[in-house]
Amino acid sequence: MESEQQRVLVRDAPDRSRFEITVDGELAGFSEYRSRPGRLVLTHTEVDPAYQHRGLAGRLVRTALDTARRRELVVTPLCPYVAEFIRRNRDYLDLVDEVHRAQLAD
Repeated sequence: MESEQQRVLVRDAPDRSRFEITVDGELAGFSEYRSRPGRLVLTHTEVDPAYQHRGLAGRLVRTALDTARRRELVVTPLCPYVAEFIRRNRDYLDLVDEVHRAQLAD
């Protein structure tokens, strides 16, 4: 389990086209994206096996989606984890482009 002393940070790393999550300064995972005008295409999410089962992927994707909302971007969830996250957290469904929203709303 994640101890109270561990510091978890999520940040956008646009030079690497991904959001990164660190635990005590160590890279624990990332969510890659392609930036398009008015759109954020989320393509792949990965958490290092040493950091799995701590809820880090969810924190990472939530930050990416919250950032898209703040920037008023449409989201295209090509990453299966992101798509499933949105299915489970329907308050993000309004961010998704129409084609993918129909698929996720089922």
